[in-house]
Amino acid sequence: MTTTVSPVIPDTAAQALTGKRRIAFASFVDENYLPGFLVLLRSLALSNPGVCEDFVVLHDDLKPSSIARIRALHPRIVLRRVDAGHYDSYAKGDQDNYLVRKAYFILDVFRIRDYDTVITLDTDMVVLGDLSELLKLREGLAAVPQFFYGQHKLNSGLLVIQREYLTDAFCAELDQVGRSGAYELDKHDQGILNAVLDGDFVRLDARYNFVKRRLSGDLPVPDDTAILHFTGRHKPWQGGEAGYAQAEERWREFDLGDAEFQAACVARGGLHHDLLVHYGTPHVRRTGDVEAARKVAAAHIAAGEYQDAVDVLSGVRIPLDEAWPHEVLGHALMSVSRYEEAKTQLLLATAAPNRAATAYARLAQIAWVHGDNTEALRYATAGLTVDPTHRSSRLWAQRAAAVPAQEQGAAEDQLAHVAFYMDRQGNAGDKLLPESVRLAFGADTTSRRWHSVHAHRLFDQAALERVNARRGLVIGGGGLFIPDTMPNGNSAWQWNVPDAHLDAIDVPIMVFAVGFNAFDGQSYRARRFNESLRLLVEKSAFFGLRNHGSIAKVRSLLPDGLHDKVVFQPCPTTVMRQLLPGWTDPSHREDTVLLNAAYDRAGLRFGHDYGHFLAEIAKAVRAIGAHTEVRCVAHSLDDERIAFDLRREHGISLPVIPMYDFDNDSIRETYAKTRLVIGMRGHAGMIPFGVGTPIVSLISHPKMAYFLSDIERPEWGVSVHERNLGAVLTERALHILDHHSRTVADVHDRQELLWKVTEENAARIRGILGR
Repeated sequence: MTTTVSPVIPDTAAQALTGKRRIAFASFVDENYLPGFLVLLRSLALSNPGVCEDFVVLHDDLKPSSIARIRALHPRIVLRRVDAGHYDSYAKGDQDNYLVRKAYFILDVFRIRDYDTVITLDTDMVVLGDLSELLKLREGLAAVPQFFYGQHKLNSGLLVIQREYLTDAFCAELDQVGRSGAYELDKHDQGILNAVLDGDFVRLDARYNFVKRRLSGDLPVPDDTAILHFTGRHKPWQGGEAGYAQAEERWREFDLGDAEFQAACVARGGLHHDLLVHYGTPHVRRTGDVEAARKVAAAHIAAGEYQDAVDVLSGVRIPLDEAWPHEVLGHALMSVSRYEEAKTQLLLATAAPNRAATAYARLAQIAWVHGDNTEALRYATAGLTVDPTHRSSRLWAQRAAAVPAQEQGAAEDQLAHVAFYMDRQGNAGDKLLPESVRLAFGADTTSRRWHSVHAHRLFDQAALERVNARRGLVIGGGGLFIPDTMPNGNSAWQWNVPDAHLDAIDVPIMVFAVGFNAFDGQSYRARRFNESLRLLVEKSAFFGLRNHGSIAKVRSLLPDGLHDKVVFQPCPTTVMRQLLPGWTDPSHREDTVLLNAAYDRAGLRFGHDYGHFLAEIAKAVRAIGAHTEVRCVAHSLDDERIAFDLRREHGISLPVIPMYDFDNDSIRETYAKTRLVIGMRGHAGMIPFGVGTPIVSLISHPKMAYFLSDIERPEWGVSVHERNLGAVLTERALHILDHHSRTVADVHDRQELLWKVTEENAARIRGILGR
């Protein structure tokens, strides 16, 4: 009888799974106020270069040429037409008066349903300072009180609106007041909002909506002003108003032509990827500026857009003595597997002492990818000669100098195994994975039964012949379907395999417990990845993915006829108790809770919420620590940051367990003897679960939500973006600790479901292999 595990398949939209806040700016724009809005957009980019959220443009009749000008100034414009007749039934105001209609139309922002936080900006504003505090706000409706009318009334020019106000119910309240006329005639939108809120709003400092009238008499703009608001009828683009020369001069700082504005943006440091690409690409095309091209290419590389990086730098003439652009172009070329061209660029870069170590490290990487350890060691040593502290050169030197284990078995008795074989101080979860996969095929995980194929090395003709001499090929596990870990142009995922060599494999292929590992906001080079994926599925005798979320994602990329080949195979780390020969559950556990946080791709994990996350974790650590000792467990060196940040920002000291230095037995033992693991990394949840330890996952990546859905325990996870993270995490952790035996039994029960699937798949694979 076939066992079926059919949990509710989670929404595979990353944001829905991680709870990452969606933030947008919004303005009502028409032709009269278009000049002001263009200046507003320029000022936002130049004053907050690291910020690039969606910008919702509410309009009722903008010209196509005007829309084109707006789009040229921001890469994430979202156009929304307002209902021009909706406010005709409002009881007050001259409906033909533009200012009245503009005031009403901004109320349409409350009809937006696509975002968690919306920040409105009037088109007669100019941004002069940092807005990061506004982006971090998470509660209520925030505004600056009216300067001339008292603290109980808000000025609607700047609103920070949270989701609880972006509802049909709140819109109905606004409509009711609008139709009844129970608001101040001369304030329109402010009057309606103030009538509904009756002073119940979060008060912001006046610097976030500093009204021009406070500067009457040509007073200077205060240095700490974040947003200057040109209230009144006389706008700077209409000739201005006497008595405000210094204020209007600040506005004119951003009244720039496209070329001047793009050059100013590219010259800024810390420009958001989307902004740098949006402004830098036309600037490079127009000027041929090599340094600007390098910046744009580096931004593309950071986002995994490697071919775009190649295209940008290939379109300019790089002088021979400009080392940095050569190094960046070499990096881009090797990332699309144009290795010989990459070597040429990187060798040119070695001529400059400040770029030589990085260039030599990349040359060492190319040599290692091609299986030439001698050449790799030579380049890595050259990098260390230039800079003895260069970490990447040292890592490649260690990898190239490592003596491969001597294979003990005969080829016909072995399975080839494509995996990411982690370095000694590498990620603990990835270090454990290859052995865990092998245990699912039998107790012997040594070279008597296995031939190792590193996923990141080029799968060339010699590697193909070695694999075809084995009984079969196992690929997995782990998140191999990710675009930016050791990128290559052959497959666009972690295994560096050309289609021709994949197609030439003539032994059974078994994809085992692999995950679709893209982050919220991360994408694949669709065509190359899709083609490689399709061929892999076609060639595979068994294609098992580690969660139903990955199954849904992968099936969406395949033709219908291949969907049934994609099946569920849990990560073997989740059934470790059953896989390890002679495993016994611990008779005693330490009275500890282990905390793990991850910092790779931190922007994708946390967005604008890291400060909130850290403060909430501090609350939870204090509360849980009153009952049980909390320790930090680091899967990689970067994971130790949570301990540093908690001490620096909140005065909390945690002992750190350096799991990146542990062997596999020590990793399993450490997780088996603690009472609870609160983990952000996927394997900081799956490994402890697999050895029978309760978990609470800090969800910053879809894969943990997928896993919890598969075991039908979504309550064992909480988003890092959760508004009340500290309280929720504390409540769940203490409940588990107070009912520990019952929760451990539940872990065992959930694990049994995954084990049955694994056993059935193992029987199927034995049939494929013939033994």
